[in-house]
Amino acid sequence: MALQVTSAPDRIRIIKHEAIPGCGSFEVRYPDDRPSVYFYWDDLPSRRLRPETLDRETALEKAKALAKAERLDERFRES
Repeated sequence: MALQVTSAPDRIRIIKHEAIPGCGSFEVRYPDDRPSVYFYWDDLPSRRLRPETLDRETALEKAKALAKAERLDERFRES
């Protein structure tokens, strides 16, 4: 089930994906044709098989930081 954190169609969005409880990803989705960026997370350290897999809180923080940086970059390009 995908949960949208932001909903404006012309803005960068963060979408939570959680197929298994306690495990999933946050997708940073762009309104243009750029590919999405995913931050994978797992709240059980014993299931983190890949070194880039984070805990939920860290993954959300990184997704928000990327989205904010991209929004600031868009504003800078517009002015």
